[in-house]
Amino acid sequence: MRSRSIPPAILAVGAVAALAACSPKPAPPPAPSVLVRTQAAVQGTVPDVVTVYGAAAPATGALATLSLRQPAQVDAILVAPGAVVTAGQRLLSYTLNPASVAAYRQATAALALAQAQVAHANQLFAQQLATRDQVAQAEASLRTAQANLAALSQQGAGVASGAVATPVDGVVVSIPVAVGDQTAAGAPLVTVARRGGLVITAGFEPAAAARLRVGQPATLQSLAAGLPAVQGSVARVSGALNPRTRLIDADIAAPGGSLILGDAYRAMVTVGQVSGWLAPHVGVLNDGQRDYVFQVSGGHARRVDVSLIRSDGNIDVVQGPLDPHLPLVADGAYQLEAGALVRTASAR
Repeated sequence: MRSRSIPPAILAVGAVAALAACSPKPAPPPAPSVLVRTQAAVQGTVPDVVTVYGAAAPATGALATLSLRQPAQVDAILVAPGAVVTAGQRLLSYTLNPASVAAYRQATAALALAQAQVAHANQLFAQQLATRDQVAQAEASLRTAQANLAALSQQGAGVASGAVATPVDGVVVSIPVAVGDQTAAGAPLVTVARRGGLVITAGFEPAAAARLRVGQPATLQSLAAGLPAVQGSVARVSGALNPRTRLIDADIAAPGGSLILGDAYRAMVTVGQVSGWLAPHVGVLNDGQRDYVFQVSGGHARRVDVSLIRSDGNIDVVQGPLDPHLPLVADGAYQLEAGALVRTASAR
């Protein structure tokens, strides 16, 4: 019986299968990794800053309200609210009420008459034609006339017209009268805030206000575009809640003339220092429940839950169980999850 030969095609297929079985399996593709930048985990301090908003207004005791002691008519107003004025500058001109002028003239005439009566009484006394009591009565009338005229002079009645001048360098806050108005004695005519008497009054949350102290530094930035920031300090801290805002009011002063009356400002008050781990702001994440950062251990990302204490520009201060020997992810943290493989480059 003849043996059957195996077709060459079948032999070729078998050879290929045998070679495939003997060749090594291809290596699996490398696990994906994330390129991040890292920095050393270090501790430090940053200023503890409280930011509030307020407007520039005169401080308590910084206002000078100018008035006349006699009724008068306003003849001219020489400045406008907001004007910067210097001590001695005329602000308003006036004419006294005719009755005030008449009263002064009557007092002048009464003094002249009293002086003449004293002289006459002394002459009669020398001739033994008047008694000492008559001379004393004439002298008493003279003293009364002198006192009346002095009082009117002190009240400004001796000048029928004149001007109201500011006693201090400052800014005109208000002018509650108009040309032609008849004003009563003592009525306010012009209010001036002395130079350096403007402050930013702002409301602080009670917890923040508890850390305020007079003299603490503050940076004041006008909300108007293009104006430079000025340095100031806390001048006053109220001891009671503002009943309208339910906040604690505090005054922040700045060097004379550096604030603009009525302008709105952002005040950044340094109330102390905050210590903790210093982390880049982009490296501190939040999952909706906790703040966290990543450190790199053995080429893998390690999540560390932290508490964010303070942000200072691009730097955050956090507290948590960071390992000082492991690098902290400074850039690229948003791409990571716990255990992810990372490639690292040091942050500049």
